[in-house]
Amino acid sequence: MQRKPKISASRKLILMVAKAKEELEQEILDKEEEKHRYLAERAPPLNMSGLSLGQLQDLCRELHAKIDVVDEERYDIEAKVMLNTREIKDLNIKVLDLRGKFKRPNLRRVRVSADAILRSLLGSKHKVSMDLRANLKSVKKEDTEKKRPVEDSDWRKNVEAMSGMEGRKKMFDAAKGSAQ
Repeated sequence: MQRKPKISASRKLILMVAKAKEELEQEILDKEEEKHRYLAERAPPLNMSGLSLGQLQDLCRELHAKIDVVDEERYDIEAKVMLNTREIKDLNIKVLDLRGKFKRPNLRRVRVSADAILRSLLGSKHKVSMDLRANLKSVKKEDTEKKRPVEDSDWRKNVEAMSGMEGRKKMFDAAKGSAQ
C-alpha cells in the first residue's frame, strides 16, 4: 500500500488557482472560436469586386434591411430582459416581505408580578390578587441560629486536628454517633 504525499494547504490553493486560470483561458478561447464560427455562418464575407454602381446600391439596401431586422430583434430581446429583471426584483421584494427581512432584537427579561400577569390575562375588570407569600411558612431567625452549633474558632486548627488517620477516625466516630 503506497501512501500519498501530503500537500500543504497553501500548495493546494496555488494548484487550484492555476487550474482555474487554465480553465478560464480555455473557456475564453472556446467562446472566441464559437463567435467566429457563428459569424462565418450568419454573415458570409462580402465579395464586392467587379460589381457595378447599381449592384453595390442593391447590396447596401439589402445590408440595411438586414441591420434593421437585427436591430428590431435586439430591441425586442432587450425589452423582454428588462421586463424579466423588473419581475425578478418584484418577486425578490415579495419574498423578503413574506420571510421578514428585519432582524429580531434580543428580548430583555422584564420582571412582572403575578398580579400584573393576571390583570393582563383577565383584563382590568377582574380584581384578583394573588399573594404568594401569604401561604409560605414563616421561619424565625433566632431558631436557625440556635440549631447551628457555634464554632467560630480558627479553621486552620480544625483542619490540623482532622488531618491524618486520627482525624479520619474522629469523622468516622462522629458519623456513627449521629446515626445512632
